Amino acid sequence: MTTNCEIGGEYIVIKALENGVTIIGLTRGRDTKFHHSEKLDKGEIMIAQFTEHTSAIKIRGRAEVMTKHGAAKTDI
Repeated sequence: MTTNCEIGGEYIVIKALENGVTIIGLTRGRDTKFHHSEKLDKGEIMIAQFTEHTSAIKIRGRAEVMTKHGAAKTDI
């Protein structure tokens, strides 16, 4: 997948395996801060992208994460 995003624009897919999965976007820069959060219910999917503002994504709850590098499930 190619994009024109300055930071690389990698996308990840997050699939909730239970109700109430929380996804939190963390900022870039000297101080890492929360800048966005979403809640997913079982079966819902979110497509997220790393950008000039988002350097990390934290996931709470049972979920499957799919990237171009492979897939992983949380162990909760």
